[in-house]
Amino acid sequence: MMDQGEEGDEEEAWLQLRPVEPLPSQCCGSGCSPCVFDVYQRDLARWEAARASKDRSLLSREETQSCPSKLSPETFLAFLISAVDRLTEDTYLVRFALPGNSQLGLRPGQHLILRGTVDDLEIQRAYTPISPANAEGYFEVLIKCYQTGLMSRYVKSWKAGDTAFWRGPFGGFFYKPNQYGELLMLAAGTGLAPMVPILRSITDNAEDETFITLVGCFKTFEGIYLKPFLQEQARFWNVRTFFVLSQENSLEQLPWSYRDRTRFGRLDQDLLEELVSTCRRKPFALVCGSAEFTKDVAGYLLHAGLAEDSYFLF
Repeated sequence: MMDQGEEGDEEEAWLQLRPVEPLPSQCCGSGCSPCVFDVYQRDLARWEAARASKDRSLLSREETQSCPSKLSPETFLAFLISAVDRLTEDTYLVRFALPGNSQLGLRPGQHLILRGTVDDLEIQRAYTPISPANAEGYFEVLIKCYQTGLMSRYVKSWKAGDTAFWRGPFGGFFYKPNQYGELLMLAAGTGLAPMVPILRSITDNAEDETFITLVGCFKTFEGIYLKPFLQEQARFWNVRTFFVLSQENSLEQLPWSYRDRTRFGRLDQDLLEELVSTCRRKPFALVCGSAEFTKDVAGYLLHAGLAEDSYFLF
């Protein structure tokens, strides 16, 4: 029988083992399952059961953590940064190394959660790899940095040889070849990211005859990401690319190959209805961008006659 001092020490030991509730900054806000708060609630329930039965062995995770070799939605894994390329003033393409010739294991369009620490504050954000789903030995992520963003400060500090921590995969859109007659991809800024692996998976598959209309919305021509890749993709018989530039107003300032595929201003109801009407088959729309962009475009699609089951919002 323990005396009061021993009971106090035992209680203190259990309290030290209690899971720490995540901060709001640790949730990326992307609707991931499990969310960091889901993981906390699971671990808390496990701790409470172990404490009630005074059995610390119940705190051991069910999954094996001794040699993490593949992605897990619940556990962050370390990946070596092999290259950091600055694409524009505020956007970076970062390559991460994978062991040997291994593959990341994501389906096209799925995303990962990045964990960073700034000023002793842990933060998490969602990013979509743009590398081919079957890329061996590496994966690449497109990341835009903001002047006041905490994660942006963390990303800007990266250099080759550093380590970053990711968990995943997440995402509710699973593309199947020839599942849709035409994909209407509507992307703003780095919202282009989930479109890239889906587009690439279609053009890499000779048996996939899905038509693609990709609309990229950017501020300026110089700010268009991945121009060589998009130009290459536009040469395929089933791919069309268009651009909407909000801070340009002169076609003469653009290369000839872009002039008939570029509009100025913003993607609005009229332009979207025009795009839908020129689709070669009944379209299924994919939308990714800021929260405001996604909300506006969803409304435009409904007014253009697309039902809610005819589009997906990343």
